Amino acid sequence: MNELTNRLALPLLHVAQSHKEMVHNEALMLIDLLLHGCVAAVGQDVPPAAATVGQCWIVGAAPTGAWAGQAGQIAGMTEGGWRFVLPREGMRLWWSAGETTAEFRGGQWRYGEVRARRILIDGMAVVGQQQAAIAAPGGGTTRDEEARSAVAAILSALRAHGLIAG
Repeated sequence: MNELTNRLALPLLHVAQSHKEMVHNEALMLIDLLLHGCVAAVGQDVPPAAATVGQCWIVGAAPTGAWAGQAGQIAGMTEGGWRFVLPREGMRLWWSAGETTAEFRGGQWRYGEVRARRILIDGMAVVGQQQAAIAAPGGGTTRDEEARSAVAAILSALRAHGLIAG
């Protein structure tokens, strides 16, 4: 009987189980690969020639060699060879080469996306939910072309950044 934990699929020990240390060590190895995880590369199909124990990768869509059949999984090098972990919804890893995160969401890996309801800096909200569009200046009898041009440029920049609707 090989039962696994619900979230990370770690192996569980059972009463009167022989070789408990093997199951326990496997669970510790998986925790070591995933807890505050960091990957060297994402979407890589070919295993690296000189992997160091403890390094991890997100396997690409068409893996070859020792990674064949492990598409989309996390490959970690251990003293005993490659270990593979199926990603779970919401799993997030740091991608060191890309200096960003890789998050498993909706059945696929997403890279460098930030999702938030608002952004705080020193407790002060600096970016919140997108607001309604602001009309560009127009009409009127007195015109100040420089002011209109500046306002139009500001609105354009805010739209380009997604802070206001177009």
